[in-house]
Amino acid sequence: MNYKRSFSQLVIILVLFLTNACEHKNSVTLIDQGSSDYVILLNKGASIQENHAAIELQKYLEKISTVKLPIVDEKGVQMDKPYILVATADLQPDEIRIEVSGDHLILNGGSDASTLFAVYEFLERFMDCKWFSPTVESVPKTKTINLDKDLFFSYTPPITTRTVHSRLFYENQDFAAKHKVTTEAFPYYVPTAKVHTFNRFIPEESFYKEHPEYFALIGDKRLPTQLCLTNPDVLQIVKDSVSSFFEQYPSATVISVSQNDNQQFCRDAQCRSIDSLEGGPTGTLIRFVNEIAADHPDKTISTLAYQYTRKPSKTPPAKNVMITLCSIECDRSGSIEEKCTDFADDLRGWNSISDNIRIWDYTTQFTNFLAPFPNLHTLRPNIGFFKNNNAKWVFEQHSNNPSELFELRSYLMAKLLWNPQLETDAIISEFTDGYYGEGGVYVKAYIDRIHEEIEKYDDFFLFLYGDPSQAFTAYLAPELLQVYDSYFEDAIQAVDENAELIKRINQAKLGIDYAILEACRKNISDEYALIVDDASGGKKVNPFVINRLDGFSRTTGMSDIVLMNEMGYKVADYELNYRKALEVALKPNKALGKKVTLLTDPKKYANEDPQVLTDGALGGNGFYANWLGFEGNDLEAVIDLGEESEISSISVAFLQVSNHIVFFPLEVSYSYSTDNKNFISLGTVPNDMPLSKDSKINDLQYFDLKFDKRRARYIKIYGKNMKSPPYWHHAAGLPSWIFADEVLIN
Repeated sequence: MNYKRSFSQLVIILVLFLTNACEHKNSVTLIDQGSSDYVILLNKGASIQENHAAIELQKYLEKISTVKLPIVDEKGVQMDKPYILVATADLQPDEIRIEVSGDHLILNGGSDASTLFAVYEFLERFMDCKWFSPTVESVPKTKTINLDKDLFFSYTPPITTRTVHSRLFYENQDFAAKHKVTTEAFPYYVPTAKVHTFNRFIPEESFYKEHPEYFALIGDKRLPTQLCLTNPDVLQIVKDSVSSFFEQYPSATVISVSQNDNQQFCRDAQCRSIDSLEGGPTGTLIRFVNEIAADHPDKTISTLAYQYTRKPSKTPPAKNVMITLCSIECDRSGSIEEKCTDFADDLRGWNSISDNIRIWDYTTQFTNFLAPFPNLHTLRPNIGFFKNNNAKWVFEQHSNNPSELFELRSYLMAKLLWNPQLETDAIISEFTDGYYGEGGVYVKAYIDRIHEEIEKYDDFFLFLYGDPSQAFTAYLAPELLQVYDSYFEDAIQAVDENAELIKRINQAKLGIDYAILEACRKNISDEYALIVDDASGGKKVNPFVINRLDGFSRTTGMSDIVLMNEMGYKVADYELNYRKALEVALKPNKALGKKVTLLTDPKKYANEDPQVLTDGALGGNGFYANWLGFEGNDLEAVIDLGEESEISSISVAFLQVSNHIVFFPLEVSYSYSTDNKNFISLGTVPNDMPLSKDSKINDLQYFDLKFDKRRARYIKIYGKNMKSPPYWHHAAGLPSWIFADEVLIN
């Protein structure tokens, strides 16, 4: 053996020795090769949350290193022992501080909650722990933990109350704490008075009949849509109600005094006079709320800047009035500053007269939770804009229930609310790599591609209450749907039969599955069609559709996904109606492709094209998808079968979306003719589901009529619109809609 060393080898050894010595000198070692002298120190009388923070730190350090550090208080620490102090300190309430002091690590927050956040920030920032969902986390493994001796990190989040409307956070408090968001939608509020409270303070059921003057004057009639805010009795009743609520819930610090969810505000002489002075109907609201706030100077009165009250009043809100500014109208294909300039101006206006602003933002398609909704690129600039305009409280109204890319969206929004400077792309990559394993790169490729595609359509309005059918000529064109689908096929192949990862990828794919099913319902291409030719020259249901629908049903079932939209339309209803649509599409139909003449005027939807009634494309659960709409008037149409034919049944589908003033017709009548002049009645089908307060918000109904065989060429359809909602409906006084789709005649 040769014991001689070259000069260069000696130099290398010396450099390594000096480097190690230098590293040791400039660092502290919490855990060294699976052992440690450190303890986790709590101050005497530590709070429950401080204790919880210490336990969480202990748990994750043990997961990382297998070493379980003891938790002690001041009495249990030896003076010569190094420690990790977890304690609330004299900092700003929302500030966190992480620092090495001598041999000690100090984790402080300005409040108990912030101290817990400091622990999680330390674990994430310096230990590289990640929490992707309540059940999926990434924790590194190492036997040695070193920290820079000069480590000092201090951070105060610019947005101090951060809420992501997601059950992942509401149902999992530890997961919410790890992401520093609230565990409820309305923290600090009186639990029974959170939003849209006028009707709670003065219920229509109790007051309208005897005191119609308490309510809004619409035209020449008082309707219980909103309150009359210049009526002194209304003010006193609401004052008494607010006081009573605060007495009932003494720990609550916020109550909402806010308009009902409609735009039917009072137009009587007194209200109009004040609104004229104030520059709009926000004026009567702010004056009203300021009076209530004066009685409760130690509480916060929250009100809405929403739809007709969005523009700032000339009278500034009182200091203890919190303005909740809502961005419901905005186009989500771009940032608010770019695509929603009126809202941006309103926020700047409120910022100039109030220091108490809460943002109510919207981040998903509420009519179609599972639809692709490529708005992830807008979240960071929007949150940054809110922050720059003094919004200390931001409520991001996600779907609460599972929706498209649910876990990713929840994760991304929480990260950006905590730190609006983070890069969206880096957060998404971090999540997709961690949550989808080897398939993550393909899920990320899908996300990148669909966002690239929507940016090609500058005039596309990505609406909260839209429908995937609006995008079938844009970012959901058939050739793109095939590309998106292939990304998920590659992702599933990449995870090598890992059942859990396949489940997560299939759940991420639900958006594309849903878009494809809706594309097939509308027959947008040969591949995406409900009905295809069979081998014998007849027709059959497209096997591709059956497989896709079965997979959709299987994935939603395995993932506990129940709702399709905010109106309570269930996945089970969607599947049932889709299978019914397959039956309808397969039926012979003498009306298919036949000319439709309208005797009443449609409005806005389906390009006002009467031929959608016989085009073979079937409407879904939203009125954007192939439905012909009539606002305030009846449907009257004549279908020309081209020649006399023997018929014995007629059916027309109608849609109900009652919160959008879309109701089933009161009845549908059918008649026939051979000359298009003299029509003979075939019968009338009443609405089997009359509108009531308990009606399903979103539903479909087929108005079917069977009769003895007749010979006819022309079929007249008459759908009777109720014209206006009942007095108790939030849109009383406005015209109501009916929406009709495919006509089947046999």
